Amino acid sequence: MPKNKKNEEKIEKEFDRLDFAILKVLLVDSRKSLQEIGAQVGLSTTSCWNRIKRMEAAGAIQGYTVKLDLTQLGYRDSVIVQVNLESHSDETLYAFGRTLGDIPEVLDAFLISGDYDYFIRIAVQDTRDYERLLREKLYKIPGIRHSKSSFVLRTLKKSDTPLV
Repeated sequence: MPKNKKNEEKIEKEFDRLDFAILKVLLVDSRKSLQEIGAQVGLSTTSCWNRIKRMEAAGAIQGYTVKLDLTQLGYRDSVIVQVNLESHSDETLYAFGRTLGDIPEVLDAFLISGDYDYFIRIAVQDTRDYERLLREKLYKIPGIRHSKSSFVLRTLKKSDTPLV
């Protein structure tokens, strides 16, 4: 059996199609009432509530949030920064990750394989704001050997999950 098929079966054993239907509704609008969710997926309010509580307890639902349009808040540009570090010791990796976590403009940070050590997505107001962020924050982090920046010209797809 292909590896992906095994993973799908494992997921299906933990969560069924109704659970996934509930998750899809919540991903589109997590403010919907239990009555609205139940009507959309064909379950009673109580059944929806029980399934949602079970998925929360299992960690599949980690919280509820609001989506913001960063351009409306003044962050018109996104920058992808690839970084190489001087050292790969546990202490260096931990310190670098912790420091990135303290920079509000850092939206995502991934330790990756390949030519670079980290892939970082940063929100900035404009190029001048990015230059300030580099000078005042990013380049003050000890241990950076090399970085490469690319401004995002257009977002073609943005999703936090493959469900919708």
